Amino acid sequence: MKNKGSILKASACLCATLLLAPGLAAQPAAGNNSISTMQQAGSRPADLIRLNQVGYYPQQEKVAVVNEGKVDAFRLIDAATGQEVLQGKPAYTATSPWSDRQRSVLDFSSLTTPGRYLLLAAGDTAEVVIRPDALQALSAGALKSFYYQRASMPLDRRYAGAWHRAAGHPDTHVLIHPNAAGPERKAGDVISSPGGWYDAGDYNKYIVNSGYSIGLMQAFYRLFPDYFAGQRADIPESGNQTPDLLDEMYYNLSWMLTMQDPADGGVYHKLTTPMFEPFIRPDECKQPRYVVSKSVTAALDFAACMAQASQLFAPYAKDYPDFADAALDAAQRAYDWAVAHPDAFYRQNDLNEVYKPEVSTGEYGDSRADDEFFWAASELYLATGRKDYRQMVEKTLPKEFSPSSWGSTAALGVFAWLNPSLKLAAEDQPLADGLKQLLLQYADRAIEGADRTPFHAPYGNRADDFGWGCLSEKCANQANALVYAYRLSGNRAYLDNARRNMDYLLGRNATGYCYITGFGVKSPLHPHHRLSASDAVAAPIPGLLVGGPNPAQQDKADYPSNLPDESYSDTLPSYASNEIAINWSAALVALASSLDALGEK
Repeated sequence: MKNKGSILKASACLCATLLLAPGLAAQPAAGNNSISTMQQAGSRPADLIRLNQVGYYPQQEKVAVVNEGKVDAFRLIDAATGQEVLQGKPAYTATSPWSDRQRSVLDFSSLTTPGRYLLLAAGDTAEVVIRPDALQALSAGALKSFYYQRASMPLDRRYAGAWHRAAGHPDTHVLIHPNAAGPERKAGDVISSPGGWYDAGDYNKYIVNSGYSIGLMQAFYRLFPDYFAGQRADIPESGNQTPDLLDEMYYNLSWMLTMQDPADGGVYHKLTTPMFEPFIRPDECKQPRYVVSKSVTAALDFAACMAQASQLFAPYAKDYPDFADAALDAAQRAYDWAVAHPDAFYRQNDLNEVYKPEVSTGEYGDSRADDEFFWAASELYLATGRKDYRQMVEKTLPKEFSPSSWGSTAALGVFAWLNPSLKLAAEDQPLADGLKQLLLQYADRAIEGADRTPFHAPYGNRADDFGWGCLSEKCANQANALVYAYRLSGNRAYLDNARRNMDYLLGRNATGYCYITGFGVKSPLHPHHRLSASDAVAAPIPGLLVGGPNPAQQDKADYPSNLPDESYSDTLPSYASNEIAINWSAALVALASSLDALGEK
């Protein structure tokens, strides 16, 4: 996401999260002998033990880490009966890459019976949950988090529960900013642009991040269509014929269509207030709202996800009549505009020197568009077969694979070409084969040596693994690439390591946080999130992935440590480590859903 300021919010207690948030593990029943004094152990975070706090599939690798010191042995006790079910010794001890701290890795994968257990090691206790639907609630909760981000509509108690609220930002009176004026739409003209998702902790709506977020989630919808056909996220559209994920995508896609200038097909970069709003409810906001200058990256991200959506929504014309055709037409017009304006990058500081009012909200700036051209041309070629799109694909073909982010979208183009259900023409197969090799080469590099690292995961072993939005862009999206590599190759090591990164997100890490609000025993309570901070509910909106440890600490908040993997502050001012964003939530949706779809594999 992008840098922004904040104000303080009163603290909320852990018990509120335990009472209000979904997806938390139930507490173990009191035992009849050795565990009688620790019957509430599952209701508090462990002091030293780090593990997946949400749940393991029965056949999944199961590993915990003692965060400091060597351990001689560990035990697991059935929480319901009080009987010991497993004893073991650490698999290995590893030293932190940036301190002398040693961590002991405990492997209890042989325990496969569903249930709740207490893991005892180093004088500490942690709850272990094993169940066949381990990530089902997390997957649905991550998708449901987008419903909570909806602008321009009230959130009804039936669907939002304690987080119900009045509608904010109808966006039916949006001004053309002077930097967005054109031959037909003049500065100060009014357009209507309702709907869409609030981008992050703020109340603005950004095309670049929206297009990327939708593109990532739709890429994984393509990978597991049967799974998503059966998923229910309890949103207002859940009763229709369309899978809930596509329903939620449509809420933002329909807003995106209003951001295209009908005169020339260009796409406004964002809909925004001049400055970030304070931490007030969305219905209390009073600043004027503007659309700002068109940009090449906004046009291409728009084109890519619209072309993608045109194919995915085609079977659901009963719920969304004419949308598939409209999306493809809009995609082609936006792409044509981008081809005609390849250097139209959004440079906010330069624009502010010329046009007023100045805009200080998130820039989502870029200086190259090769990756966006590759993604957009790929989606449009696969949707239409037009040779000019194929020529752009060849011109912008990536030379290596790297995980996706809003500023680096080439991976989404790779995923488009490697969709297992895609039937390619003979002349296209060599191109797809080359991209597959790039992905598998990346996957091999990513997992090398992961099974001997301090947290037994491919992520988190280099200082540059940590920074702004790292838990999404470096951890979850690395795992998403590994899931894709597994689906293409059947190499179980890729899947195992994708699950290891998920375990990292869910608590097997240096801070001991499950980094998703409302899930696990120790999760963020004070995200930098205006919707959560301005309501009357102590617990934050659930299902949101926070940015994660960021040693740059740009916000100057109160951090407990300067170590790369401990530079996380669960405080409202910490926008550098504790904000949420739709692109980060999109990575979580992709990963949690794909791992749940794969289940016991």
